Amino acid sequence: MQGRVLIIAGSDSGGGAGIQADIKTVTALGGYAMTAITALTAQNTLGVEGIEEVSAPFVAKQIDMVLKDIGADAIKIGMLHRKEVVEAVAALFDQIDNLPPVVLDPVMIAKGGASLIAQDASDAIKARLIGPHTHILTPNIPEAEQLTGIKINNLSDMEKAGRALLNEGPVAVLMKGGHAEGTEIVDLLVSPEGIQTFSHRRIDTPHTHGTGCTLSSAIATGIAQGLSVPKAIERSIRYVENAIFEAPGFGAGNGPLNHGHTVARFD
Repeated sequence: MQGRVLIIAGSDSGGGAGIQADIKTVTALGGYAMTAITALTAQNTLGVEGIEEVSAPFVAKQIDMVLKDIGADAIKIGMLHRKEVVEAVAALFDQIDNLPPVVLDPVMIAKGGASLIAQDASDAIKARLIGPHTHILTPNIPEAEQLTGIKINNLSDMEKAGRALLNEGPVAVLMKGGHAEGTEIVDLLVSPEGIQTFSHRRIDTPHTHGTGCTLSSAIATGIAQGLSVPKAIERSIRYVENAIFEAPGFGAGNGPLNHGHTVARFD
């Protein structure tokens, strides 16, 4: 077991995304997962039916308890539902001298289209986390549009939005292209060194619930294990692609991935 990853995110009762997907991913890639739960959701493969809040002070307490004892080699941030939670996390980060690399997945919209974040929380993420504390930002196209106000129709627009987000202060931005049309998915890593492209096949399946959570947690695990940013991204894309390909087909809607495909089966 190598690489301690603290996950700050919401719970998915269906097990396909959120904290549940994050823990599975970190474990399947050989890391050690710890959590600070920001919200509870009642959902399944057909959609989100409700969100129950966790108080901002208690979210911060979870983070503090983990860091001051076990420590972390990387932090992954997912769903931050309310501005108060964003501010509490950022305020705690402000007090940490040697903050581990933070992979921020700006979770805003569920696979079924339900909003998972208030507008003032989105603004707070941009002001308090993306600039000051984010190592790698991993927005999909709708999230990047919401954060930048740039309409994204092609790769040129993706690059433009990625550069705009990079200017906010993160070390690198991974622009995920899964929402674009085409048989091939193209992701762009935007950094001060330039643009790096990751191209991979699109698998024709509805069972893609939790791909964003899974990818960002896989990247955080790679960073925690000492991989470079491009190597961590490359391994993570391969992991997610195989997890989609081997999806179990559960549920009547957007089903979960097979996060355990790396784990040996025992008879």
